[in-house]
Amino acid sequence: MTEGRTPKWLQLANELEQEIRNGDRPPGSLLPQIRELVDTKGWAYDTVRNAYRALEDKGLIVSRKGQGTYVSSILEKIHRDATSRYSKVAREAAGSRGAFDTEIRNLGMAPKSVSRVYRGQPPQKVAEILGVSRRGKSTAVRERTMYADDTVVQIATSYFPGDVAFGSALEQEDTGPGGSISRLAELGYQQTSMTEHLEIRQPGKEEASALGIPADRSVVEITHIGRTADGRVVEVCLHVVPANLWHFSYSWSVDQPE
Repeated sequence: MTEGRTPKWLQLANELEQEIRNGDRPPGSLLPQIRELVDTKGWAYDTVRNAYRALEDKGLIVSRKGQGTYVSSILEKIHRDATSRYSKVAREAAGSRGAFDTEIRNLGMAPKSVSRVYRGQPPQKVAEILGVSRRGKSTAVRERTMYADDTVVQIATSYFPGDVAFGSALEQEDTGPGGSISRLAELGYQQTSMTEHLEIRQPGKEEASALGIPADRSVVEITHIGRTADGRVVEVCLHVVPANLWHFSYSWSVDQPE
């Protein structure tokens, strides 16, 4: 495709991306307002808006309501390798409190989680998966807001059956190296098989606010289900992440020779 046929919005998006990649617009720097570029460069309003939208889709810039548009502090997507992330080595590497910590450190950033732990009533779908009652406080709940440096990149809520978790380290804000999966193993509930369901959807109002994203920005909800060797579900975790900041990979063997 020649430059003459390249849409103007894409030309502008490529120009701004190059400036970001080169460090001319460093992470956290404020971008010009759309109207400012319209006035100084003579671009049409829709051209600038579409260029900004393309950069947002790549995760290179973030819009903060009432504050402007900034270069993202995360220029490379967070790689979530579901095939290996739950291994003991991955989740306990360098004292990590779980696989998330390792993923963020691999980007050269500092992981942080702000937790709220309580006994509560699970949502209907979680209660059905765990096989617990929706009435009363049947589960230990861990709500986490998870950061890469100062940027919220995930909110996650884990649910554990009360007979497994009540009175255990799972009810502590800091679950120690390896996080909840390691603590479950120590309690005799090692997760030996896992299932994850992914759904791309729009965030709820509270989710968008917590993640600091526009309400029309897509998120991925991951329903993680952890089972013991005898098939008992001992954890359901609902992860919600901005779709433009994460990259997911899975691998498995098929039709292995007997």
